Amino acid sequence: MSTSIPLPFFFSDGVVHARIGHRPIQPSVGLLSAGATAKVSFRRQSNAHRHAAHVVSSESITPVKEVSSFEPSVWGDFFINYDPKPLQDVRILFETHNDTAKKMHLVDAVQRLGIDHLFQDEINNAISDIKESEFTSSSLHEVALHFRLLREHGIWVSPDAFKKFKGEDGRFINTIANEPRALLSLYNAAHLLVHDEPELEEAMSFARHHLESMRGGGRLKAPLDNQINRALHLPLPRTYKRVEMLHYMLEYGQEEGHIVVLLDLAKLEFNLLQHVHLKELKALSQWWKDLYGYVELSHVRDRAVESYLWSYAQFYEENLTVTRMILAKIIVFIVLMDDTYDDRATIEECRKLNKAIQRWDESAISLLPEYMKKLYRALLNYFRETEAQVEASDKYRVACMKKEQTGSDISLQRNRTLHFQNLSTYYLQEFEWMHQNYNPGFKERVALSTLSINVPVLCVTTTDGRGDAVTKESFELATGRTSAVIACAKIMRFMNDIAAFKSGRKNKGEATNTVECYMNEHKVTSEVALDKIGSMIESEWRTLNQVHCDHHQQFLVVQRLMKLAISVPFFYDNKKDAYTFSKYLHEIVGNLFVNPVPL
Repeated sequence: MSTSIPLPFFFSDGVVHARIGHRPIQPSVGLLSAGATAKVSFRRQSNAHRHAAHVVSSESITPVKEVSSFEPSVWGDFFINYDPKPLQDVRILFETHNDTAKKMHLVDAVQRLGIDHLFQDEINNAISDIKESEFTSSSLHEVALHFRLLREHGIWVSPDAFKKFKGEDGRFINTIANEPRALLSLYNAAHLLVHDEPELEEAMSFARHHLESMRGGGRLKAPLDNQINRALHLPLPRTYKRVEMLHYMLEYGQEEGHIVVLLDLAKLEFNLLQHVHLKELKALSQWWKDLYGYVELSHVRDRAVESYLWSYAQFYEENLTVTRMILAKIIVFIVLMDDTYDDRATIEECRKLNKAIQRWDESAISLLPEYMKKLYRALLNYFRETEAQVEASDKYRVACMKKEQTGSDISLQRNRTLHFQNLSTYYLQEFEWMHQNYNPGFKERVALSTLSINVPVLCVTTTDGRGDAVTKESFELATGRTSAVIACAKIMRFMNDIAAFKSGRKNKGEATNTVECYMNEHKVTSEVALDKIGSMIESEWRTLNQVHCDHHQQFLVVQRLMKLAISVPFFYDNKKDAYTFSKYLHEIVGNLFVNPVPL
């Protein structure tokens, strides 16, 4: 997704600025008919020209206003009647694709092109039909696609589906070793394995071996070559969906049997959403600039845009603006608190800050040193404002971030507060270890740092914006110390620590991380420790895949938890920390939020 054109924006003081001299971003959607042109002026008219009202007595004739010479609207009733024909065309495709294989390819294309949110009912019905149909195929690509689609939707499929492609010795037959598209499908499908599925481990290893042998030498044609390279780096089920979507929009038109209307709609929808997201980024940048100026903490990271990216990974849909902004701002506050504990506060100041956060009241401000008071006040104010932003139907879920409580109803905002208070306690405990020169064992280190990585706080927000679609069971799955939450947290903790270890980054208030703990406890090299922790990360992915199948009835929330986990490799892949070192994200931010897709 590279481009030689300079981005029409830059970041300064936490704000998105337009680049002087750059052509303004033009709407990419064809709102006017082909060939139509219109000059739209937004210049302010002079008061005299706009209107002139006369002050007269009651006996005077009726005053006459001067008629303004404004140009008529170029939009007419466009937005009242706007329902793009491609939407209807795609709905017809869902209705008329009765063949299971065609239905699978349609669902896969709609999802990968990033327009699945427009067709949730159609996709759910199609998945139900695919599940119930007696599917038989001699195509490894189709069998693997069938397997992946159903497991992605939380429906259990046995790995026995791949037995037909094995010989009497139980190994995959050699004839499929020369089918790159089929091998790619098998490789991606196999990454949805759960614990104790050696058949899929074998499939993954087999596919990877042969795909790697095909790379280079011009053996693979576009777009398959690029798709294979990306998958070998990061398999499809673990990719940041909106970034993969940008790649696929460039590639889908080259695929045999592609459906033009899908691609047209995907481009149209992306450009429409891009305007929404860019507007939000501008608002968030200004909010951060104001907050940064108020709290006056020069030691904290300026990461408002990166925080939005993390929120966007879970909630990109147009109707989830409130949820998206709430999560982005909560991440900003987490970073403010994290950096204060790690880089500025003394042990006594950390204890005071935690005491104030546990009290969660304006009266606790007197406990704090001067430089913390504004941060604390801003934190309390934001959480109060957040509750007012959430719809009435969501309020029973909004209060959960202070201390975990069981056996009682608690609102989402209170839940958010409880988890935030817990996070402060975990930060303090880590600082206490460092202050006491205490070196915890690996298991003890993992137990605490899994909670201090802030995932439990973020998981609460996966229930935002879902209204009555979130049941009590879904809420408990996302807000408790469930296997799903812990798996997400461990993936983030381990990948974060690997990136920090490789970069040599260590903050003042940080004790040894999990990589160093493992090396010290087991007396091994960093290579051995990194390999072992990499295996642990793989184990947690399998746990998440299992949760997906075990909690099919809570699919909406499980899907959000999966997206949270999937966002982790986006920031910490290649053993780098792209959240802290945002230079790695500059091009991606431009492609997602600034550069429209050509229609």
